[in-house]
Amino acid sequence: MEIRPANENDIDAVSELIAYFRVALAELRGKPTGPDMDSARKEFLEYIEKEYPIYVAVEDSKIVGYLVCRVEDDVVWAESLYVLPEYRRRGIGSTLYEKAEELVESLGGDTVYNWVHPNNDTIISFLKKRGYTVLNLIELRKRWKGEETFTRMKVGDHEFDY
Repeated sequence: MEIRPANENDIDAVSELIAYFRVALAELRGKPTGPDMDSARKEFLEYIEKEYPIYVAVEDSKIVGYLVCRVEDDVVWAESLYVLPEYRRRGIGSTLYEKAEELVESLGGDTVYNWVHPNNDTIISFLKKRGYTVLNLIELRKRWKGEETFTRMKVGDHEFDY
């Protein structure tokens, strides 16, 4: 397996993975959807334009996973991490994530920050194994017009629509 920075030549392969990542997130919210390749392509190009570090995992000449980091000052956010299901549990996600941690170290920081979907047990378990255990903040907002929520989420003594 090779981990390398992504480039514009990777647009089709990485866009496909971004589309699958977005499908997985929609499923966590109880709103199944199909892959939207046009939106994924635009998202990839925005990452390139904003010069976000993007790393890809390549196995047998195929891009099988990616990690996008957002850097603000000396703070590194893991924007998205995705590995094709048939390539999971092989250390690919960990090897990709190490790139984010190396980036933090190079900037003199201590941690990678992560926005995590509260139902995403897979990434929560992944991060806990890596020592990420501090809940930093919770985002609260009003419902969008016409928005339906499907579940409730409890945080401490408080319940929220989700």
